[in-house]
Amino acid sequence: MVEYTKPWLSLEQQVERLASRGIDVGDRDRAAAVLKAVGYYRLTGYLYPFRESEQYADDDGRERTRVLGGYRAGTTLGHAEDLIDFDRRLRMLVMDGVERIEVAVRMQLGYVLGRTSAFAHENPACFTEAFTAPGTDPESGEPNPSSHARWLERAGERRAKSDEQFVVHFREKYDDRMPVWALTELLELGQLSVLYRGLRQQDAEEIALAFGAPTKKTMVSWLASLNYVRNVAAHHARLFNRKLQNAPARPKAGQVPPLDHLRDEQTSKGVFGTYNALAVIAHLLPAIEAGTDWHRRLAELLQGFPTSNALSVASIGVPQGWESLELWQR
Repeated sequence: MVEYTKPWLSLEQQVERLASRGIDVGDRDRAAAVLKAVGYYRLTGYLYPFRESEQYADDDGRERTRVLGGYRAGTTLGHAEDLIDFDRRLRMLVMDGVERIEVAVRMQLGYVLGRTSAFAHENPACFTEAFTAPGTDPESGEPNPSSHARWLERAGERRAKSDEQFVVHFREKYDDRMPVWALTELLELGQLSVLYRGLRQQDAEEIALAFGAPTKKTMVSWLASLNYVRNVAAHHARLFNRKLQNAPARPKAGQVPPLDHLRDEQTSKGVFGTYNALAVIAHLLPAIEAGTDWHRRLAELLQGFPTSNALSVASIGVPQGWESLELWQR
């Protein structure tokens, strides 16, 4: 383990560090103001694609790319500022779209489960055996609580911490027991995603079809992916060129025609790029709000991507000719 020994730098020293590595920082005072607003590591994160690189062969003879410390000629502080602004607007659009999906998923889960009983979420018979069966600790061999039991515990913690007036009402009048259609109003997308994954096939497919997803498996994947990008956006992290940890499943050809083009992409950027999650959001929203213009607003943002000598909109995983695709032309 290497000990960290780099010194603290003043804003002025940070500006000089950027300039010494080949960045045109422009006016020093203005550059310091930019660093004061966003921080050195956030700024250089957006400048990472502009760093110089070289090819080399590893020990197995495979060609690799090594990223160097300096920046390409012509790199300016403005490149980072433009990307930061673009990414901020992208995160806001993602939060707007995912919010509508999250709220609609709350409704559908409460509606479908509630049809069985007000407290169907507590009933193991409403879920798959894999969701309700206890597990086993791999080290001790002792039984572990089921996914259902853990979900109920976390939902209970969420309810206990809430100060919503309707929660207080159930707490005082009904001994803190809430029907599923009320409880879902407290849940975040991650908790909703876990609950959905545990649903019986028939109930899960009913909800999937309501959103235009062809199967439960596809919907499970989409919810996990949207929860990931929602968390990235909510924590103000860089989103535009992020490699998705949870890439949304791509439906079989013909199942969801507006998303067929996703299957044409085989590169890492094409499969795991942010565009895949954006396309899923654009597909899901019309099932919630027929007159949505989210896809048009996103298309306008993508058209204004700050293209440079190092980056294009393809850095998000956007395919060539995307503007003419059915998904963005509705």
